[in-house]
Amino acid sequence: MKISDIEAIPAHNGFRNYLLVLVHTDAGISGVGEAGLSGREMAVMGVIEHWKQILIGQDVMRTEHLWQAMSRGAFFPAQRVQASAMSAIDIALWDIKGKALNLPVYQLLGGLTRDKVLCYGHVGDNKTVESTVEAAQRMVKAGWKALRFGPPIDGNTVEPRKVMRKGLEYFAAIREAVGPEIEIIIDAHTRLELPEAVWLGRALEQYDPLFFEDPLRSETFDQYRALRPHIHVPIGAGEQCASKWEFRTLIEEDLIDYCRLDPCLVGGLTESKKIAGWCEAHHIRLAVHNPLGPVSTAACVHFNLSCPNFGIMEQPGLPGTLPEVFKHQMEWKDGYFVPPTRPGLGIEFDPKEAKKYPYKPWEPPQTRREDGSVANW
Repeated sequence: MKISDIEAIPAHNGFRNYLLVLVHTDAGISGVGEAGLSGREMAVMGVIEHWKQILIGQDVMRTEHLWQAMSRGAFFPAQRVQASAMSAIDIALWDIKGKALNLPVYQLLGGLTRDKVLCYGHVGDNKTVESTVEAAQRMVKAGWKALRFGPPIDGNTVEPRKVMRKGLEYFAAIREAVGPEIEIIIDAHTRLELPEAVWLGRALEQYDPLFFEDPLRSETFDQYRALRPHIHVPIGAGEQCASKWEFRTLIEEDLIDYCRLDPCLVGGLTESKKIAGWCEAHHIRLAVHNPLGPVSTAACVHFNLSCPNFGIMEQPGLPGTLPEVFKHQMEWKDGYFVPPTRPGLGIEFDPKEAKKYPYKPWEPPQTRREDGSVANW
């Protein structure tokens, strides 16, 4: 079975774009994947156009070989833009394999290691402490067992010291409202400097966070060496990493407790399984990054079902977005995803319907410090 064509289809979800990638075969079986790197879809689509000339005609079943060709086949190693394109294609290839063999993808990744996948949702309203607490309580009532929130910022202004103080205030209020049994994650979104991260990490200890997410910038993980000895709450990081190589410092030096790999950015399911095995050897659990659409969610669910060191999965809200585009989405029950039974990813993607939601330019918020200098969103 050979690759006959590759098609990239962006679809706007009302907020930002999903970039879906269809891989077609000469056997009439097609697979779907999803690319990360929101806001740079045009760049990722350009890479896919380049890769058509090396991928069309290749054997679909040679997943590892094709991954190596995309990752290493040019002079420059694949990083963010290329890695996102590679991720979508790799996920689509696994979808094709599952369909061809009439098996769910998790069976091809090693089979079930668990009966369900715990996920955490985003507490969406952080305008005030009171509204955030009310949103958290609604989520718990709806069945969520774990919640994630980000400390509020002042419009598009980010000051790390204000972020740390607000973060602690909000966390304390949420913990008091939902009780000790609900897991809470605080996401600093790489906004803090080392002194603020140390202060907040220490202050959070009394409130028992599941983990402290992305406290520091990810361009270099050297600062995590300095952070690690000074705080005793679990740390999660890695959602901006685009390969196993970028995870090396975090994993080999035991600087994190939760690995935030993103299958739609890090190189697909092929690379994700390698990173997961490396983490297992270091007793690092997986907290998979999933901020995208239903295809990403499906890929994450299959991956997590197959990994013995799975911890928790990000799921911003209840599944079901654009149901006419994405049929047979993952099934969520009382805070968990349950194993799908359909072959491949179990997603039915309708490209004709997707084209009714055409691409619209979207940029992440451009945040600044109070003095006008650039800050991390």
